Amino acid sequence: MVGAWQYLSLACTILHIAGGRNPAHQPETKNVPQTDLRQRIAALTTQIAGRPLDAALDTWLNTEHGAGSATYAGLKAACQQGVAEGWLCNREGGGIRYGRIFKPAADLHGYSVDVVDMQDIAGPQHSHPLGEIDLIMPLAGEATFDGRPAGWLVCPRGSAHRPTVAQGRALVLYLLPEGRIDFSREPA
Repeated sequence: MVGAWQYLSLACTILHIAGGRNPAHQPETKNVPQTDLRQRIAALTTQIAGRPLDAALDTWLNTEHGAGSATYAGLKAACQQGVAEGWLCNREGGGIRYGRIFKPAADLHGYSVDVVDMQDIAGPQHSHPLGEIDLIMPLAGEATFDGRPAGWLVCPRGSAHRPTVAQGRALVLYLLPEGRIDFSREPA
């Protein structure tokens, strides 16, 4: 057994000296951007876990993590990188690019994560059985989402809307408790 370990050590040394790479000993880099985004979101959901999705949370998010904060800048940069690399918003329908990047999970405190790329368009009517938290990240013009500028929008349990980006282009990151969304409810 010692001989096998010595051989493996020698083989790795030769690969290193020769400039080769041993794939078994290389860090996984393919999912580093997704992992970074997930960790950023997990850090945020740790702070909001168990809080009601209401106006108080909307105010808190915009005060503590709003446009101009390090949290906002980091999430926006990670989302822009994901779009540029093609692993985020990699589906398209009705003029909207979208994608669910993470399903609900314990490290995300039960939230799923979706990101959409919209420009001067209204999306499909839907309701939020458990609420929805949106991070609005304008990319071009003075883009707004449902009339709100850069920052956070918290939609309470049972709310409904036709998500609309106006005056430009924006990425919008959605946090959905338990991943719940209902595309069947018409506006009241």
